[in-house]
Amino acid sequence: MEFLTLTVVLVIALALFFDFTNGFHDTANAMATPIATGALKPRTAVALAAILNLIGALLSTEVAKTVSGGIIHEDRISADFFPFVIFAGLIGAIFWNMLTWLLGLPSSSSHALFGGLLGATIVGVGYTAVNAGGVLSKIILPAVLSPLTAAIVAFVATKIAYRMTRRYDGKPNGRDGFRRGQIFTSSLVALAHGTNDAQKTMGIITLLLITVGWQSAAHHEPQLWVVLTCAITIALGTYMGGWRIIRTLGKGLTEVRPAQGFAAETSTGATILVSSALGFALSTTQVASGSVIGSGLGRRGSTVKWSTAGKIVSGWLLTLPAAGLVGALATLVIMWVGPWGLLLDAAVAGGIVVYLYVRSLATRVDHSNAVSDVAESGNAVDFKGQGSKAQGRDRA
Repeated sequence: MEFLTLTVVLVIALALFFDFTNGFHDTANAMATPIATGALKPRTAVALAAILNLIGALLSTEVAKTVSGGIIHEDRISADFFPFVIFAGLIGAIFWNMLTWLLGLPSSSSHALFGGLLGATIVGVGYTAVNAGGVLSKIILPAVLSPLTAAIVAFVATKIAYRMTRRYDGKPNGRDGFRRGQIFTSSLVALAHGTNDAQKTMGIITLLLITVGWQSAAHHEPQLWVVLTCAITIALGTYMGGWRIIRTLGKGLTEVRPAQGFAAETSTGATILVSSALGFALSTTQVASGSVIGSGLGRRGSTVKWSTAGKIVSGWLLTLPAAGLVGALATLVIMWVGPWGLLLDAAVAGGIVVYLYVRSLATRVDHSNAVSDVAESGNAVDFKGQGSKAQGRDRA
């Protein structure tokens, strides 16, 4: 019993570390475009995102109930072994989050979590423990449809925005309202992110508690301490910034103008909020990326960098199998070594995380150089008047 308790504590700690990486990995979803257009200063943007992630995480638990009751048949896995499966799955998710963060790729933290968990479950227990219908309806279909839907909505919204304001073409500050509007829309995305992504860690912890008998199997609602802990952790991670991915979404896909950013953020926020209400555990990263691409296609004269888009899509396709492979390997270690293999997995995973972090220091990206032209000028919305650089950026 004492070893089981220790195992549960370690798994919860690892789940919260994943929640932390999810926060800084996905900050870009809400704040890349307002930083790129100068709507918000970089530090202000990540602080605002952190606060709204915290609030959003407290608003809904539908996605948490999907994760804890719709992906894995927990009743087919022994209480003694299942904590190890979750632990191995989390290692797969964290590895993929850290690797893609280093590369600046906006991949899906959600799919990394699901991939790691599914890989560990298949190797440790078998295919019968996977709820195939739940995986298809709650993960696969939203992964295919959500970025496409967000791109279409953002494309149409961008077209409408420019058509409504075409009389301002050639004028220096005719679209300043969109820059101010981005403060609201980016806040909406940050709030929506909290209602979806923070729920996944809540669901994993709840699933663990149910499996070991510390929570009723008939009650998949996360306990209050789980909700609060996960909300605070993802908010702290969000405040760290995730500047590498902010650079990719803010500048790497297309040159974002205020009207585009407004349209992209509106599309992203609406898509995530609807999905959260329905309990779909979609990838907020895929939605945000799709919106940015759609807004780039919607502005006349804008160029989408398809080579970067191709790398991002490749990352999406690799996320589930890559995280699943690492989760499966971590499970095999536990099966070969026994329960103490959990500590071996933890040591190896810790070493890899440290190595990736040290590698990141060689090419440091932070608030000062994530989106250089905005970060260096310091031009954000000034409600008393616009600087000349801000005006110049509104001409397109």
